[in-house]
Amino acid sequence: MVICVRNLVLPLSRSIVTNFTSVRQMSATVKTDFVKSLLYKEYGEPVDVLHVTTQSIDQPENNQVSVKWLLAPVNPADINTIQGKYPSKPPLPAIPGNEGVGEVVAVGSNVKHLNVGDRVIPNNIHLGTWRTHANYTAEELMKVPKEVDAVEASMLNVNPCTAYRMLKDFVELKPGDTVIQNGGNSAVGQMVIQLCKMWNYKSVSVVRDRPNIEELKNHLISLGADEILTESEIKKTQIFKSKKLPSPKLALNCICGQNALEILRHLAHGGIMVTYGGMSREPLTVPTSAFIFKDITLKGFWMTAWTKANMNSKERENMFSELGTLFKNKKLKAPPHKLVPFCQYQEAVINAIHTDGRIGVKYILDMTKS
Repeated sequence: MVICVRNLVLPLSRSIVTNFTSVRQMSATVKTDFVKSLLYKEYGEPVDVLHVTTQSIDQPENNQVSVKWLLAPVNPADINTIQGKYPSKPPLPAIPGNEGVGEVVAVGSNVKHLNVGDRVIPNNIHLGTWRTHANYTAEELMKVPKEVDAVEASMLNVNPCTAYRMLKDFVELKPGDTVIQNGGNSAVGQMVIQLCKMWNYKSVSVVRDRPNIEELKNHLISLGADEILTESEIKKTQIFKSKKLPSPKLALNCICGQNALEILRHLAHGGIMVTYGGMSREPLTVPTSAFIFKDITLKGFWMTAWTKANMNSKERENMFSELGTLFKNKKLKAPPHKLVPFCQYQEAVINAIHTDGRIGVKYILDMTKS
């Protein structure tokens, strides 16, 4: 093998080639100008407080890694964070974005487990993925297989993990047990349906009525749902009393209000309801009889808190390994989504704010179209 240096052709031994490749990976340069990001200096509505900024970044040093962000989902939690309504807030000024998939474009001299060209996702909160490039410590990033589709890799951190943990951590479910949930067409809801199917649990999902309800039901059934019911249908369903399906041991609630009360009524004795959202912005009210006569337990779940408590745990490592394999093998599918060019970010944040749960489309910023 040969390389050309200033018109001189030099032969290289195999050992020198290996060292040269390593040095080339560690000293790869990143274009430092025209690095764009979305920045907010005060809390408020995203369309009002977000601004595109242009800056430069330094070459990565020591344990740093330079990442070119490719895709970055827009989640309701991102919107609430910008509004100042979310419990976990980065110091201002801040760049939003807790999810995304990027490509390593340069690494520092002390980085051991990442190389140029690797695909990575955030391994911490508030990394600020709504930008084209940034430097991070190697520990703040997690490598993902390139075989995982970029869209699915970009949303690996929140929705799949939320569904996974809620199905694993609250009730010891066995094959044939039933899980009931509202928000069945949400990103988390669709992950719950697919995981239940793979793990041999029965799933019943409640969705809001809409003109294309049959189309939505067919889509969710194709993912593996056993029953899809509208809010009016759940009130009068006989699927549990008739023993068509066992009464649910676990209920997952992201809506609250009357919707949550209706799924609570169907819980088996000793069942658990886990609340992880409140899309209706209505309180969760529970009849006294549910506690006294059915021994129902109410719990809450926040993925951010779980991540903080389990950052370096084997359990978290195993979860990402299993989910990554499922996506790589096409056993898990991403929810319906729309890629929005970074330069048109207003469309994504406006729709994320005003969605009423009927659209069922996840917006993802395409950072490569800045």
